[in-house]
Amino acid sequence: MNRAAFTPLQNTALPHSFRQVRLERAREHDHPEGTSAIGYIIVAPLDTASRIDIGTWNDHRDACRVVRQRPGEDDQRGHLVHGPANRWRFHYDVAGATADEAGFHFGSERFQLGEYVSVREADGMHPYRVVAVTPL
Repeated sequence: MNRAAFTPLQNTALPHSFRQVRLERAREHDHPEGTSAIGYIIVAPLDTASRIDIGTWNDHRDACRVVRQRPGEDDQRGHLVHGPANRWRFHYDVAGATADEAGFHFGSERFQLGEYVSVREADGMHPYRVVAVTPL
């Protein structure tokens, strides 16, 4: 397992706009009450409107991270990656075989407490609720 590509973050070296955002699976057919056991932790810079700040992301790409959490599985760690057409995806480049997942309209979504976002996973699109946004 190559951990050299995933060095620990030095919080003091990052701009103050960096936040840790926790997403938890929202209500849907298989989870009528939602579930906190299925989620993501995203570390990314947010602008004053609580959107991902692409300029700061560009300057600190390696610090923009994601952790995918599923019950009964090891956490999958990777990076928040920006691509064409203002599309964001989670790239799991550390270990495991999890395919990239895409944030649906992450470029325009607001990462504020109580907001909902969608993530395209291997089995389709799923809703998530922002349950925490904290400074690093």
